[in-house]
Amino acid sequence: MKKMKKLLVALLCSLMLAPAIAAVDVYEHDPDHTFAFFEFNHLGFSTQRDRFDKVSATVSLDLENQMGSVEVSIDVQSISTGSLLFDQVLRSDMFFDVDRFPVITFKSTQFIFGTLDNVTAVQGNLTVKGITRPVTLTVTHFKCMMHPMLRKPACGLNATGKVRRSDFNLGRFVPLIRDEITLHVVMEALKR
Repeated sequence: MKKMKKLLVALLCSLMLAPAIAAVDVYEHDPDHTFAFFEFNHLGFSTQRDRFDKVSATVSLDLENQMGSVEVSIDVQSISTGSLLFDQVLRSDMFFDVDRFPVITFKSTQFIFGTLDNVTAVQGNLTVKGITRPVTLTVTHFKCMMHPMLRKPACGLNATGKVRRSDFNLGRFVPLIRDEITLHVVMEALKR
């Protein structure tokens, strides 16, 4: 029993002497300023841009140790192309099959930091229609500061990456409609 007490005292002393662990800040998305959109070449005529209006995300940031993680969930039903007919086609089993696969997810595996605590890229796994593929999103803008109106710490970013539709069983009409699409994420998040 004396050995156990000595061990416990030694453990408590070592914990008190250990340097403080940096706090991880957790941020929740601002639904009015968070969305995802994608663009693709349509028959060679134009670049079309369509978006998902309902995107939720939780971000954990430890800027001092340059670590972070993010989990994103996209409501596929919220797709918005500006055409009710095209929205229905994309929601159908011809493309996203929203009845079977109502959610697209992205879970980060690594944040890449540059100078001055800037996040420059986020690597992770994108899951669409039950198919998961690694994706790297290049962060084109990242900023954390006190929100001037809400008086809460906030962070925002813009990120972009490329994927092939056919990798996610969305390759209908390739090559007439280009296989490669560009993803864009716009997010603002408030500290919990």
